[in-house]
Amino acid sequence: MSRTRGQAVVGTTTLVGTQPVPVEVQVDVAGGLPGFSIVGLGDAAVLEARERVRSAVRSSGYSFPNARVVVNLAPGPLRKHGTGFDLPIALGVLAATDQIPAAVWRGRRAVGELSLDGRVRPIPGMLAHALGARRDRTPLIGPAESAEIGRELPGLEYHPVVSLARLVAPDGHSSRLVRERYSRAGAPDLSDVSGLKVARRALEIAAAGGLNLLFSGPPGSGKTMLARRLGSILPPLDEEERIDVALVHSVAGLDERAALTGERPFRAPHHSASLAGLVGGGTPPRPGEVSLAHNGVLFLDEVPEFAPSSLQALRQPMEDGWVMLVRAEGRIRFPARFALIAAANPCPCGFLGDPVKRCSCTEGAVHRYRARVGGPLMDRIDMAVTVDRIDPALLVTAAEGESSAAVRARVMEARERAMTAGRALTVALSGGTLLAACRMRPAARQLLTDLSRQHHLSGRGVTRLMRLARTIADLERSDRVDAGHLIEAI
Repeated sequence: MSRTRGQAVVGTTTLVGTQPVPVEVQVDVAGGLPGFSIVGLGDAAVLEARERVRSAVRSSGYSFPNARVVVNLAPGPLRKHGTGFDLPIALGVLAATDQIPAAVWRGRRAVGELSLDGRVRPIPGMLAHALGARRDRTPLIGPAESAEIGRELPGLEYHPVVSLARLVAPDGHSSRLVRERYSRAGAPDLSDVSGLKVARRALEIAAAGGLNLLFSGPPGSGKTMLARRLGSILPPLDEEERIDVALVHSVAGLDERAALTGERPFRAPHHSASLAGLVGGGTPPRPGEVSLAHNGVLFLDEVPEFAPSSLQALRQPMEDGWVMLVRAEGRIRFPARFALIAAANPCPCGFLGDPVKRCSCTEGAVHRYRARVGGPLMDRIDMAVTVDRIDPALLVTAAEGESSAAVRARVMEARERAMTAGRALTVALSGGTLLAACRMRPAARQLLTDLSRQHHLSGRGVTRLMRLARTIADLERSDRVDAGHLIEAI
């Protein structure tokens, strides 16, 4: 027979952005009028745990105490959210009433949502909770469905739980992710693109240096088709990048398995996306599209149709590689280092400068249309390329272009050359580091100065030009930036 009085403490974590913060679930079962209360700044999902825990405990063959049950989530001033507190609360109640042995919960953390029948379900951010447990060298009790996460993190002691009635999951039922399964089979390939040599070259340079790119041209010229093939020429995620990307996707409640197998994210939000949807926000704050594209590609099709406020919010992430959300309860930081690929028509009707169809837009309409993107954002785009209408003869003859595999080999070689020289990815170079990486001779320095003056480039524009030239030099296996590289860049 279980006790009707007692206390227990079970460890767990709550997420602040992508960071897991330790929380103590303190359970007190005492005499008095029967009741069940949860204190400690929990949101609605936390408070609803009372009904889920009560039903899960009874459905699993245990008895819920007919007493006054108080659950305190410490520290008190920290806001807690989500359904992951269900499992630690239930374990605390069962431990306080001697219905489970102390060894089940002592010195461990627990995270998981409970069904009314006692089954333990995964929650968004399981990877973040697992990383926190590994960081603190604490065993983690969690859903059996998330056991593959525990197996993918060396050094983590993970105890899978199917339900409250079976606190230890049978071995062999959780499949491990096989990272070698990552394959681009069936993905869009550059061989589908006929012609468009300049645009293809720009795409290759963008992939090699992690640079930002704008395609401009009439409707149907191939801008979107090109952008969607950037991922096919990028190298797979490395070990550290896999964890970073998977962590953001896990916190957002998305499937993180693709990231763990090495696939770079490709995000293409609709132009009706809100500011919070694009850069992050909500209650509790969640990562936006710029963070979900971390270490991958953010594609903005019809970029002038996006709200100007949303576009201008991209400026800081493009510079810093992260987003800082400031709220009343504190600051939350999400990673956001991505390659921006944008596509736009040259005017509202789309046919300005087209040799076949005549543009019907007024000069004022064209100016307003282009002004929606804004000069400061355009100043952060490394390349602007015009995509002309494709010759129908190339489409009719079904002439294949160079495959993504061949282009990807050159991209990976260029990146490897940069790393071998002790440099970071070109997009991360600036100031004296960038100048030293270019290793320009006096004639090339003079040409850079003349080109910058001729095209009225700002300081950021000169930096972009040097980054672009340095990437071209890497693709051509050159240790120095020469005049030819600068001329192609401009």
